[in-house]
Amino acid sequence: MKMDGGEFEYRDANGNIQSIKIEGVERGAVAVITNHSWLDNPTFRGMRKSLLNSFDQIYILDLHGNANKKEAAPDGGEDQNVFDIEQGVSIAVFVKSGQEGCLVQHADLWGKRLSKYVGAANASLGTLKWQKLEPAEPDYMLVPYDLARARIYLGLYSIPEIFSPIGDPVPGFATQHDDFAVSFLGEEAIAKVHSFLESASESDARKKFTLCAQAQWNYQKAKAELSRLNLTLLQQQITYRPFDNRWTIWDRNVAVHRRLRVSGHLVAENTALIVAKNASAIGSKTYDGVSVGAKPVELNYFRRGGEYIFPIYLYDQSAAEPAAKTENLSPAFRTFLDAHYDHHYSPEEILGCIYAVLHAPTYRSKYAEFLRIDFPRIPFPEKSADFDALSKLGWDLVQAHLLKKLPRKGLADFKGKGDRIVLKPRYSPQEQSVFINPDQSFRPVPQEVWDFHIGGYQVLDKYLKSRKGRELSLDEITHVAAVADSLAFTIDQMGKIDAAYRAAFPDMD
Repeated sequence: MKMDGGEFEYRDANGNIQSIKIEGVERGAVAVITNHSWLDNPTFRGMRKSLLNSFDQIYILDLHGNANKKEAAPDGGEDQNVFDIEQGVSIAVFVKSGQEGCLVQHADLWGKRLSKYVGAANASLGTLKWQKLEPAEPDYMLVPYDLARARIYLGLYSIPEIFSPIGDPVPGFATQHDDFAVSFLGEEAIAKVHSFLESASESDARKKFTLCAQAQWNYQKAKAELSRLNLTLLQQQITYRPFDNRWTIWDRNVAVHRRLRVSGHLVAENTALIVAKNASAIGSKTYDGVSVGAKPVELNYFRRGGEYIFPIYLYDQSAAEPAAKTENLSPAFRTFLDAHYDHHYSPEEILGCIYAVLHAPTYRSKYAEFLRIDFPRIPFPEKSADFDALSKLGWDLVQAHLLKKLPRKGLADFKGKGDRIVLKPRYSPQEQSVFINPDQSFRPVPQEVWDFHIGGYQVLDKYLKSRKGRELSLDEITHVAAVADSLAFTIDQMGKIDAAYRAAFPDMD
C-alpha cells in the first residue's frame, strides 16, 4: 500500500498495481490497514499534511503491537500484534464529504491479539472511544500529542542546530564485516589482516571470515592495498558498544564505510556526544539514547543502530600533521550563549550541561513523546549559576562514562576459582551476583546496576554475552568492575542532576 495525499496505490489479488484517486471526486471514502509508523514518524510529515488537505474526516484506530518499540498496554499488560510482524498496525478511514476543514479522530486498541480481533470486529465509528486530534505544523502528528508542550519544546535548540559546523548529522561508521574488521585486541586486528593476506583466493578468504559483499568491497583491491600498509600504525581503538571499546585497522579495506566527515575527528583527542535521532527505534521503554565516546563510533553502538555522532571539536583532516582544533558549535548558538550568560563557556562545559539535561529523569519524562520521534532539543537555564551546576554534574558523568574519572564503589569483585570462560551470563538477585559460569561470578552487583540500559542495551549483560566462549582477561575483569561502579555512579548522579534540573526550570511546562 502506498499513500500520497488523495491517491492510494495497492496490489490486487492478482498482484497488479491499482490506483484509487480521491481528489477528482466530490465525495468518497477509503479504508486501509497499514503499519502505524506513518502516524508519527517525522519522515511522513509531508504525507500527513497532504492527507489533511485531501480529506475532511480522518478516523484512525491504532492497534499498536509494535515489538520494535516494546509497546505495552496502559495497564502494564502484554500488547500483541494482530499479525505475525514486529511493526505496529493501524486501521485508517479517510472520508471526503465536502465539509470545511478536517476532523481527525483517534482511538486505541491494546492487549492480546484475540481481544483486538473481537474489539475491531464489534467496533464502529459510533461506538469507539474517539479522541479528537488537532494536527499542526511542523509535524502534523496523527497520534495524541501535547500541542502546547510541543510549541515550547520546538522552540528549544536541537542537537544538530547546536553542533551544526559538522554538517548534516551522520551515524557511526560501518565496517560491513565485523567478523573481519572488529577485534578485542590490537594485535588480533593485525593478525586477522595477515590471515586475510595469506588467503589463496576470495573463496578461501570467505571461509576464514564473513566478508563484505563485492558491490561495496573488492577482494583483489583489498589484498593489494593492505599488503603495502604498516598495520601497526593503523591500529585504531573504536567505540563499539556502551562501555565496550574494540580494535580495528583504520583503512577502507577493513572498515569499509568510515564516514570520515565525523569519524575522522575522533582519531585525535576529542569527545563526542552520541544521541539517537529516533529513540523509539532502539526499542527502549524509556529514553536512554544518549552516551559519549572518545574514539570513532560503530554504527550499531545503540541497539538496532540509529545513533548520531557530534564531536565537540573539529580538526583539519587535510593537514599532514594534526592541526589546531576548532569548536563544533554553531555561530548563532555561540552568540546566544555568550550573550545570555555574559560568559564564554568552553565546549566541555557546554557538553556537560547538555549531557546533564539529557540524563535528567524529569526532562526525559516530560518530553518523552518528542524524544521518541526526532533529535533531542535542549533547554538552557536562565541563570548562569544553574548552568554551572548542571554543567559540573554533567561533565562528571561524561568522565565516568569514559572511565577517565569516577568514584570507585567496590562493586563487581571477581569471585571463584576456574578458567574464567564466559559460558552463559546469569544474574542472581538473592546473591547480587553475575555468574559467567557455574563457579565464577562478579559480586556485589545491585539489581539496578545489572538492569541499567544505554541505547537499548542492558550494559553488563551485553558486555559479557559478547564474550561468550572467551576467557576473560585480567583487564576485562577489572573493566567489568569499573563499569559496574560507573553505572552505580550514574544512577546516583541522575538523582542529583534531576534536582538541579528542577531547580533550573521550576516553571517550565
